[in-house]
Amino acid sequence: MSRRPTTSAAAVRRTVTTTVGLGAATALLATALTWTENNVTDHSELTSTDTAQAALVWSDEFDGAAGQAPDPAYWNHETGDHGWGNEELQNYTTSRDNSALDGEGNLVITARQEADGGFTSARMTTQNKVEHAHGRVEARIKVPTGQGVWPAFWMLGADFPDTPWPDSGEIDVMEHIGSEPGTVHGTVHGPGYSGGDGVGGSYDHPDGGAFPDDFHVYAVDWAPGSITWSVDGVPFQTVTPADVSGDWVFDQEFFLILNVAVGGQWPGYPDETTSFPQEMVVDYVRVYDTE
Repeated sequence: MSRRPTTSAAAVRRTVTTTVGLGAATALLATALTWTENNVTDHSELTSTDTAQAALVWSDEFDGAAGQAPDPAYWNHETGDHGWGNEELQNYTTSRDNSALDGEGNLVITARQEADGGFTSARMTTQNKVEHAHGRVEARIKVPTGQGVWPAFWMLGADFPDTPWPDSGEIDVMEHIGSEPGTVHGTVHGPGYSGGDGVGGSYDHPDGGAFPDDFHVYAVDWAPGSITWSVDGVPFQTVTPADVSGDWVFDQEFFLILNVAVGGQWPGYPDETTSFPQEMVVDYVRVYDTE
């Protein structure tokens, strides 16, 4: 997200090392991802993007009973109401009222207005649990809507906070400003190009429709020296080291983040037109190694 991130994750890192192909002439010994058993079920046939040259290395399909917590082997909950570097209004909680499986194969992150007028929501990260460099990272999401509602699917460099933001690097796979239902954004932030100076692009709904009306696949294809964003398999922006004004800090491992913010300097704040609760429904999150 286009603001200074904060973390409180303190989980023990568990990783498996594997060799993966990255580009026509590059082989990288990379840290792959933690999974429950010793393998990953390949759901690649279910994705709407082209995975013919990709190998699924990790996914969360959010299968489980309604009301169940997201898998703690993969996800941390970050909590607090301190504004998150962007004067946001929400208090992030661990409550199932704000993050739970729906029993139909989805994770639901819910932003609520409470009886006292305050807002609650959830922010989940895979820090120290699922961290990866390069490949395709994608999620199938139905975003919420409304003035001041700010859902995002994004990544931070695995060394954060030891390496502070923005030097740690940030890749925003998808951000959506609820008052602009027909547009989504993809951005990178790094040293010398952070906040409002982040580098990226926007994608307008091809039919003139609204993204909150349905699920869409939001993805980055991420190679050494290159990041390309797509929606439903349609690329809309590529960024390389030549496009940024500072160091390229994206050839390292990153962890994943899902959250719904309420308010903030970029989206503005809820008004009388904004209804609550608002839900971000996530069908899956998948990470592929590509060649």
